[in-house]
Amino acid sequence: MSRLVVVSNRVADPRRVAAGGLAVALGEALSSSGGLWFGWSGTVVERGAPDGQLHVQRAGNVTLATVDLGHDDHAAYYRGYANGVLWPVFHYRLDLANFDPGYIDGYRRVNRLFAHKLMPLLRPDDVIWVHDYHLIPLAAELRAMGCQQRIGFFLHTPLAPPLILAAIPGHEWLMRALFAYDLVGLQSQADMNHLARYLVTEAGAEQLGEGRFGAFNRQLRAAAFPIGIDVDGFIELGRGKEATETRANLREQYARRQLLVGVDRLDYSKGLPQRFRAFRTLLERYPENRHSATLIQVAAPSREDVDAYGDIRRELEGLCGAINGDFGDLDWMPIRYIHRTVARKRVPGLFAASRVALVTPLRDGMNLVAKEYIAAQDPADPGVLVLSRFAGAAEQLTEALLVNPYDTQATAEAIERALRMPLDERRLRHGRLLEEIRRHDVHWWRERFLSALSEGGPG
Repeated sequence: MSRLVVVSNRVADPRRVAAGGLAVALGEALSSSGGLWFGWSGTVVERGAPDGQLHVQRAGNVTLATVDLGHDDHAAYYRGYANGVLWPVFHYRLDLANFDPGYIDGYRRVNRLFAHKLMPLLRPDDVIWVHDYHLIPLAAELRAMGCQQRIGFFLHTPLAPPLILAAIPGHEWLMRALFAYDLVGLQSQADMNHLARYLVTEAGAEQLGEGRFGAFNRQLRAAAFPIGIDVDGFIELGRGKEATETRANLREQYARRQLLVGVDRLDYSKGLPQRFRAFRTLLERYPENRHSATLIQVAAPSREDVDAYGDIRRELEGLCGAINGDFGDLDWMPIRYIHRTVARKRVPGLFAASRVALVTPLRDGMNLVAKEYIAAQDPADPGVLVLSRFAGAAEQLTEALLVNPYDTQATAEAIERALRMPLDERRLRHGRLLEEIRRHDVHWWRERFLSALSEGGPG
């Protein structure tokens, strides 16, 4: 049996993963036959100190191999090109991209470093699975060193349309690097359509069939592989002490309220200001929700050293203060805004206590919070999912109330509908949503991708 080698920016110990996380699926696959997980160690060494040090440890029958990064490399590769260029562009935010020409050099340099550190660890029959936008050129670097193993790539973010991608300086080099992979996976059919149009119109590729492209003397296969969650694992997490206590406490504390919940990283792609404005519109247009509806918004800290994230934090705090000041009373505050991470074990309890979940990103690759909310519900009395049509999950979760997050009035109307939805309709929608996330769970995703990757060798 071939050994699986997973490469990602960060590495997780598969013995210590939270239910529902990506590491559940990858950890299972790695552990089944023994595998290797390779990536950055999370350590940034100071200037003048040696970088590129390789650390190897065992986690059961899985080998974890990590590399330290120097300060300048980390700044250019991670903060600069990956999160200052690719993240905003892939989320359609050209206005937030910083096209510093020095960033791409650092991005190439770190991918080359990873390839040089990984190559001696590989076996001839390994299957290599590279993850996310940090590592797009890794296969090209490995091929340049003579790597002949099958290599697959999965992009966890959305992919922007061709004209937006073409705004990236050096986009031709970046997208050409995809042809070093045998298989490229994307989250949604919309992303797949964007890739196909880019390859044909910008890269001059020939479309050889469904999901097959020829260019640069290689063939590339690409397809949508929507990622799922570990449904049973998340349900089991919801039976734990922390989750059941959280649910009971919230239901007691808010016995006279209807809870709405949002759980997101603090990121400009998540549509949080638009969500707060929609909630304000709900209170203005449907005053019966005053003293009744309470929104609990968890916005976990994210990249707070980047100016755009400081800006959105200040905007959210201003909006929250204004809404609570204008509508709140001695015994009721419309919004509880929490700018910290809530313990993973408590999240299912928070979801189970909430009548409505607001998952309204401006753009998202998938958004697993939407699927976790479905898994956490009591089928006899489930809550309602209000979901952005611009989340990758919207292609699958068609029984949610789909909204345009830019349209605050229509979003407020959808929230009102969710709060008033009859039990029979809630049960019907939830049953279909639960069936969908069970059918296409994280294990299905892993098996389908690896099976497709095994169908062919290098293109």
